[in-house]
Amino acid sequence: MSLVSLPSLRDYWRQNHILFVPLPSKVMTRDRFRSIFWNIHLSDPEEDLKNDAKKGTPGHDKLFRIRPLYDEILSACQAYYHPRRELSVDERMVATKAKTGMTQYMKDKPTKWGMKMFILAESRSGYTISFTIYTGKNQTASEHGLAYDVVMNLIQPSCLGTGYHIYMDNFYTSPRLFLDLTSMRFGACGTYRENRKGCPKDRANALNRKCPRGSVRWIREGPLVFVKWMDTREVSVCSTIHPAFSGETVRRKVKDRDGHWAMREIPCPTPIMAYNKNMGGVDLSDQLIQYYSTHRKTARWYRTMLLHFLDIATTNAFIMHREMCSAKQVQPMAHKDFMVELVCQLCGMDKTGVPHSRRAEHIPVPILTDTDAVQKATKGRLKCKRCLQEDNRRSDTPWKCQACGVPLCLVVDRNCFLEWHK
Repeated sequence: MSLVSLPSLRDYWRQNHILFVPLPSKVMTRDRFRSIFWNIHLSDPEEDLKNDAKKGTPGHDKLFRIRPLYDEILSACQAYYHPRRELSVDERMVATKAKTGMTQYMKDKPTKWGMKMFILAESRSGYTISFTIYTGKNQTASEHGLAYDVVMNLIQPSCLGTGYHIYMDNFYTSPRLFLDLTSMRFGACGTYRENRKGCPKDRANALNRKCPRGSVRWIREGPLVFVKWMDTREVSVCSTIHPAFSGETVRRKVKDRDGHWAMREIPCPTPIMAYNKNMGGVDLSDQLIQYYSTHRKTARWYRTMLLHFLDIATTNAFIMHREMCSAKQVQPMAHKDFMVELVCQLCGMDKTGVPHSRRAEHIPVPILTDTDAVQKATKGRLKCKRCLQEDNRRSDTPWKCQACGVPLCLVVDRNCFLEWHK
């Protein structure tokens, strides 16, 4: 369904219709799929009722219905891939309008309604390393705020180790967070808001609108460096990793004294260059997920999250495939070809849509091999199972199915082996 998008689930099983797709009916009947999909639960329903009874208390887990798969996918993301040094933190919206008490509305996002997730991803490949789901405002006030807690929950030194460089936007950046990350041996870089506690403001040499394009100001306070740069508008970045300026330049259109626009090299601070290069890890992950997503509209929020977990798993698998091919210096498959191969293996099909033949395993073999010519005809014979079930009579046979282990007749006028496997 991630490869072939149709308007509704039932369209995948339509026969003699313009929307006819042959593969799904070869894998599973429509009623069987709908029955499984409608009744699927990621947790024990009896335990769900016990958890629901705790609503309004600290012991209530809002994510209990997806907790087993949530923990399993999160553990797998961290266990099978060792990320590079540059990581990025950002949020993601999983589209749903289910009335859960956790559904968020974000007017500036392309997906305005949905479940809000905070993602830690590798900047270069977009591999999803860790994630948390925002469940709403906590009953107890946080000491340092939501943004601080999110980053600290995503960064787990016991799993990742230390020495990573974390890039984030102005929602998360704060001097307190950066200093604590430094004490944990993590570097950090991100844009910041001037009204954030601990950020410098009202300095005599601050930038203003009259400053020419390319103007740079910076202040260092211990391990923190606060940099401001004038591009089309003022850009503010804080870092514990980079020097303020190392001589880098970028090409921009600048108006000269005669009023003509021309491309020129203007200076650009080192933290801003690094931020622009490494901040897009979560956006890259979102892009790869959207290419071949299993997301479908459903009334149950836990089904929506189930499908999104599948998207995370398949996208991470594709990224790992590329990394392994790069290490072996071989050409990796394209994303579509990888998904086709994954579908073929999971569904037991070849690329023409024909089920893999299993008859090679279901072949008649002797029940007992005996070299004594006198006993070959009678020794080891068993009752044919089909004859007992269908005709209610006993027929001894020296043959059985290699795959099933079921004794079956195989004679000229009675081929129970063939009838059994139909």
